[in-house]
Amino acid sequence: MRRRLLLLLAAVILSGVAAFAIGVWNARADPVVRHETIELGDWPAGAAPVSVAVMSDIHLGSLAMDSARLTRIVAQVNALHPDLVLIAGDFINGYGADDARRVARPLTAALSRLRAPMGVVAVPGNHDHGTSIAAVRSALTRAGVTVLANRALRRGPLAIGGVDDDYSHADDVPATMAGLRRAGGAAIILTHSPDLATKLPANAPFMIAGHTHCGQVRLPVIGPPVLPLRTHRRFLCGLVRDHGHQVLVTAGLGTSDVPVRWRAPPDVWLLTLGPARAR
Repeated sequence: MRRRLLLLLAAVILSGVAAFAIGVWNARADPVVRHETIELGDWPAGAAPVSVAVMSDIHLGSLAMDSARLTRIVAQVNALHPDLVLIAGDFINGYGADDARRVARPLTAALSRLRAPMGVVAVPGNHDHGTSIAAVRSALTRAGVTVLANRALRRGPLAIGGVDDDYSHADDVPATMAGLRRAGGAAIILTHSPDLATKLPANAPFMIAGHTHCGQVRLPVIGPPVLPLRTHRRFLCGLVRDHGHQVLVTAGLGTSDVPVRWRAPPDVWLLTLGPARAR
C-alpha cells in the first residue's frame, strides 16, 4: 500500500514538472502574428493605409522573457516591415524598483533595434508604475521610443492618443481626447488595460490594449482561473466590438507571476489601418 502511494506521489510530481516545463516552452515560443484590417471613418482624404505592429506585455526579466528572446522578437517584428510600432505597456517583470533598474539596459538594447518609418510609440503599464516608471521611461527614451501618458501626437495620417494605465489609476481620458482633437488625423487610442473601454463614449476611436495576456493559462471548460480584469470578461482577448467602437486586446509577449502559458500563445498583431469603404 505504501509503495503504491509513493508511486502515485511520484507520478503526480512528475506530471506537475512536465506541465510546468511545457507551459514555459509555450511562453517562450515565437509569437503568433495575427493580421487584421481596421477601417477608420475619419481617415484623411487621399492618405495611404498604414501598417501597424502591435506589441504588449514584454515583462522582461522573467523565465519567459530574457534579452535573447526579446531581441529575437524584435527581429521578427522588423521582418514584417511595419510603418509604425505601438507597444501597450508592461515592459518590466516584477514589483520593485530594483526589478526595473536591473533590466533597463537590456530593454534599451533590444527595443533600440526596432525599425519603423513612423517610429515606435508606447504607453506605461501597471508593472511599469509598480516598479519604477522613471527607470522605464528613461530606458525607452534611450531606445528611441516615444512614451505617451494622457497626451496625443500625430504620426502620418494617424492621431495617436496614449492613455496612461487605468489599472494604476493614472488614466486621464478627457485630456487625451482633447489632445486627439488638437492633433487631427484618424484617431486611435493606445493604452494598457482594456478596462479603460468602459470609460469611453460610444463613438470613441479604435482602442488598442494588452494587460490580459488573453488569460495566460486557459483551462478546458473553466477558462482562465485568474483574470486581471476588474470589470468585463468580454475584453479578455482579440478584437471586440463594444457599444459602437472596437477594442483590440493582444495576448502580449511575456508572462506575469508564473512564467507559463496554456492555450493562450504570445502574439503580435499586424494591423492595416485605412479609410472606411463605401457600402
